[in-house]
Amino acid sequence: MRYSEDHKAQTHQRIVEEASARFRRDGIGATGLQPLMKALGLTHGGFYAHFKSKDDLVEQSLRKAADDLADHCNNLFAEESPLVAFIDSYLSSEHRASPDKGCPLPTMSAELGQRGQASPTTDEVIQSRLKSIENTLPDQTRAREQSIVMLSTLVGALLLSRSANDPELSDQILDTTREWLKQQATA
Repeated sequence: MRYSEDHKAQTHQRIVEEASARFRRDGIGATGLQPLMKALGLTHGGFYAHFKSKDDLVEQSLRKAADDLADHCNNLFAEESPLVAFIDSYLSSEHRASPDKGCPLPTMSAELGQRGQASPTTDEVIQSRLKSIENTLPDQTRAREQSIVMLSTLVGALLLSRSANDPELSDQILDTTREWLKQQATA
């Protein structure tokens, strides 16, 4: 039985969505193609009808994650205190608990960096967040440097809080970093 082009496009989108969530939650290396396809009721062999390689799927999944978060970030940066809203959202217990729905930078960039597989999409996400942060800072002479430190601190704190076994320590990492960054944002 032949499927329509629309069916193929829908299946492709389902694979990208599932992979995007799994890569952010479990990591790229820990996400096997066979279990991924099986979870969607598809065969492992069918993967190559949609993607050239796993790397192709990684790039498309990273793009999907970036696109999913763009609206959320744009809404935060449209608020009255945009940087505070962004910091509060990024370093929230909800974001910590939902890596499959959150920022791809803590999980995927660390792994891509270790593998020596830099991604143009990662650069776009980083540049976009840096620009949003820069535009909110009062001292524009040092805004680029400050935004780099802030974004690096946000990503690092989220990553550390997710890796801490002790729930109190995890909360302390989020809370302390969030308050310190908010002080810097309003100074």
